[in-house]
Amino acid sequence: MSSAGHPLWHSTAVIVATIAIVGLASWTTLALWFQAPGGAALRGLCIAGWLAFACAALLALHRGHATLAVVTFALAFAGVLLWWHSLKPTNDHVWADEVARTASGELHGDMMTLHNVRHFDWRSESDYTPRWETRSYDLRKLDSLDLITSYWSGPAIAHVLVSFGFDDGRHVVFSVEIRRQKSQKFSEIGGFFKEFELSVIAADERDVIRVRTNIRGEDDYLYRVRLPLQDTRMLFLAYVSQANELVRAPRFYNTVTVNCTTLVYHMMQRIVGRLPFSYRVLLSGYLPGYVYAEGGLDQRYTLEQLRSFGRITERAKQADRSEFFSRDIRRGIPPLETEMPAGN
Repeated sequence: MSSAGHPLWHSTAVIVATIAIVGLASWTTLALWFQAPGGAALRGLCIAGWLAFACAALLALHRGHATLAVVTFALAFAGVLLWWHSLKPTNDHVWADEVARTASGELHGDMMTLHNVRHFDWRSESDYTPRWETRSYDLRKLDSLDLITSYWSGPAIAHVLVSFGFDDGRHVVFSVEIRRQKSQKFSEIGGFFKEFELSVIAADERDVIRVRTNIRGEDDYLYRVRLPLQDTRMLFLAYVSQANELVRAPRFYNTVTVNCTTLVYHMMQRIVGRLPFSYRVLLSGYLPGYVYAEGGLDQRYTLEQLRSFGRITERAKQADRSEFFSRDIRRGIPPLETEMPAGN
């Protein structure tokens, strides 16, 4: 049994080691592509050297030098991990104009002063008037919470915006976004490899919704959220706290684990207690279905009806620069039946 079992064990170990080396070598290749220092030529040289080393390790593995191959590759990959963990996020880059500043806030009693509220006048993606404002909000007048999903490529992925409304008709939207440098373009894959920092943007609805529907051609949906006012206030404060924390200690964006949906999910968990995890938290385009299933949307209507009511794309295009933009995009969306009492 032992003599017969040895070749099988050895073959299995070689297959497992091969899969591990190929997988880790592929990950490292992408990490080098996005983060290796220097220009394209130096980056290409680093990748070529790494791939040559990985191929040599695989060759040694399959020629009977398994221990040497595995130990050598493991030591090299440990060096890669040390380099990877040495990469730190920073707030000191030349940022793209729309994320040049990030929000921060100060609470004095019930008055929240928000700094760097974005209110750009967009004429096209490259033609706009930048405006950053300081605005004050009385949290005693906070009276609504809206979830907005903005789609640009299929039903599974959307950018998630959260809008807080006040009884004087004003709204402020929080948007968790990549903080892109002026020279960078967005990359979903790059979002796995420390390509972008994380930012929390506070913005006027005429800016952050209008740029998506009227300028970028995205398709937007607005859902009124059922949440006690006390919890709505806590969520508002959680956004500001997260924004202030990023000013003090920047973080990297991650396409899956640290993005516009997962941050909201974790903030809500701290506010309302345990929330079941769902694939719809990761596939942000399906987030309204998750919120509906948890009782967070108007239960008098089906999700399909709420989606139909809440499609604001055409209304945003018609409202365009209207001073009543926020009111106009909500036409046809049924108000929630009653205000939920605190604690429900």
